[in-house]
Amino acid sequence: MGNILRCFKGDDGGGDGDHYPYYKPTSRPHYQPPQYSDQTAPPPRPQQQQQPPPLGPHGVTPTTALARDLLSFESTRMVPDDLSQHVASSRKAQVKWYQNMLEAYKNTTPPPKTPADAAQLIARALNMIQRADLEGILEFYNFPIPSLPTASSNHQPSSLPEGVQFVLNTLPVYDKCIGDGDGFTAYVSTVDPIEYAKVPLEVRELVRARTKARTCRNYQRADALLSSLNKAGYKIISCSDDEVLARKYRIRMRGIDAPELEMQYGEESRNGLVKLIGGKNVKVYVYDLDQFGRYVGDIYCNNVFIQEQMLKNGHVWHFKTYDKRPEFARWEREARAANRGLWASGNPEKPWDWRREQRNARQEAIQVY
Repeated sequence: MGNILRCFKGDDGGGDGDHYPYYKPTSRPHYQPPQYSDQTAPPPRPQQQQQPPPLGPHGVTPTTALARDLLSFESTRMVPDDLSQHVASSRKAQVKWYQNMLEAYKNTTPPPKTPADAAQLIARALNMIQRADLEGILEFYNFPIPSLPTASSNHQPSSLPEGVQFVLNTLPVYDKCIGDGDGFTAYVSTVDPIEYAKVPLEVRELVRARTKARTCRNYQRADALLSSLNKAGYKIISCSDDEVLARKYRIRMRGIDAPELEMQYGEESRNGLVKLIGGKNVKVYVYDLDQFGRYVGDIYCNNVFIQEQMLKNGHVWHFKTYDKRPEFARWEREARAANRGLWASGNPEKPWDWRREQRNARQEAIQVY
């Protein structure tokens, strides 16, 4: 079966001492020690203390433990029982991990001989799982945690448009997280090394505690810990039979203003945005953070510029106060001329005027009280 079997069968064709890459035979060559008389006996040698290597989960050296688990997985499709105490993801996800590790192990020649080599192999095989789970697997085998690469070009472009602070690649946007035609809440997976570096220590501890609670079938405590995660701005999201820790971001779309839900055409505007991004991954080029804690940016979905589509469809206004881009004004004029969307009513109320009137009405009510 390749490298993994050679760890146990010695199929690499070497001598007896080469069959086991992780340890050497303990027997020594037989020889006759020289005979000394009492007068010529050599001085006693000092005893040297040797530290035994750390043991893996099976009471053997870590690399051997990994090889045995992979060999067992190939024949039984079972993952180690105790692994769930170290990671947050489900058993289905763990089975996928071991499939990837097994394939990587077979294709590695020679097989890893040190814990550091094995840690690098696991990191390469599982480069797309969340960092907390990767560290949990390495901890399970007593492997060192290798330095991981920074975010790839798929997560962070090498050159950004002028004014862009950073880029967010979100998980699919829930329809219910779209508040109106110009704002929504999105979640970004902490698989991205940049995102994982932002995760506070207390959040990581909450994730581990929830995993242990679920392993012990203490679902009431697991639900309570999940609630604490949500309050901290994080969420456990199921993706393709796996669970991903994701961070919540509130997004405000740059350069447009949509009717509020209570206004005429408010629901239609929101529905227009749902059709464009609902259930889909989006890319957010973040320019700023507004006074309400929302990340202001340009939104792309399947290479479509969402603000452009919202303006051309007549779902939103060009917010000239904060954005002077001439193409935005042109797209709005096109929608007006075609009487699309909110422009079908002739003279729709501006959302910023409506909000000002609502604020004034509340202030008057407070003064009267």
